[in-house]
Amino acid sequence: MTRLRGLAWDHRRCWGPLDASVGPYCDANPGLEIEWDRRSLYEFGEGALGPVLGTYDLVVFDHPFIGDIAQGELMVPFDAYLSAQQIRFFEDDSVGASWHSYEKNGRQWALPIDAACQVASYRPDLLERYGSVPRTHEDVVELGRRAREDGKWLGLPFVPTDAMCMLLTLGHPQEDGEQFIAREMVEQAIAQLRELAALSHPNSSKWNPIRCYDHMIAHDDVVYVPFAFGYVNYAAKTDRPYLRFADVPTPRSAGALLGGAGIGVSARSKHKQAAIDYALFLCSPEYQRGDYMRAGGQPGSLAAWKDAGVNGLSGDFFRSTLQTISSSYLRPTHPGFTAFFRECAPYAAAAVAGGIPAAELADRVNRLYRETRQDQAQRSVA
Repeated sequence: MTRLRGLAWDHRRCWGPLDASVGPYCDANPGLEIEWDRRSLYEFGEGALGPVLGTYDLVVFDHPFIGDIAQGELMVPFDAYLSAQQIRFFEDDSVGASWHSYEKNGRQWALPIDAACQVASYRPDLLERYGSVPRTHEDVVELGRRAREDGKWLGLPFVPTDAMCMLLTLGHPQEDGEQFIAREMVEQAIAQLRELAALSHPNSSKWNPIRCYDHMIAHDDVVYVPFAFGYVNYAAKTDRPYLRFADVPTPRSAGALLGGAGIGVSARSKHKQAAIDYALFLCSPEYQRGDYMRAGGQPGSLAAWKDAGVNGLSGDFFRSTLQTISSSYLRPTHPGFTAFFRECAPYAAAAVAGGIPAAELADRVNRLYRETRQDQAQRSVA
């Protein structure tokens, strides 16, 4: 008997299709057992990977870990198990930069099982009073002012993680530039976010996207959210109220910060081939646009994003946000970036809330980024 253990993050978007796959896949592969555990969203994006790789064969994780994974060869490169034709197929079937987000040092360390980016969202039954979906920052501000006259709000989830993500969306980072985010771009981004925060629900500073969306479907006081990672689950609801999603209110070529999730196989797994085969099944277009989506998943397959049936079941979630994710910004994936992000995030939230000047945030972000790169350069020489 071969037994695979996997680690997911604790939301139906992740564990729903994984749990749903176990019975049918094991029935088709006698002698195989699969078990999935869960960890928090924070641990998924900013926790430590090393300690879990000795326990689990498969891990679903956030792509900025790739630099550390490649440096330590912590996971099994998929390209060693795939033909050139298979690699081209998966690359062509990925959404935006999702495939490349799990590539480092010429190797493919994970498959994009889930695709996401920061998008806009709204309650269609509430927004209809105010007109069409905003397309620019000025449109959003105008909507926010009109909503406040009616006792309603915008939403702007900006717990530290999401505040830092919005800064990356609006700041136009330059990975190899003299400054990671130019001071004037930080000041412009924070000014825009403060303007939106002033028109947003008072709990916005305590919200991540999930908390924000849960509030939106439970209450009737948040009309529109300009920036938050999309969750198809809230658009796929069949009973009202439900949410609809749209491209972010930035220039169409700008996109937004890329998120999503990859699935990787631990280098310490005793069943590497079985784990690879299972990961390939989970990421196949057939499963992704079928039971994966129906079980609450948000596919990483471009074929699923374009599928008419998938869009029909999701309130056009995928078709309505494809432009944004196709242009989305891929965070740096060098070793140490996750630690840099974690350290900067509380200061980004403080700046949005008005607790520190934007210039101070800019200086801190750029100093820490330089230190991260310098430390990495020294490690490479050593």
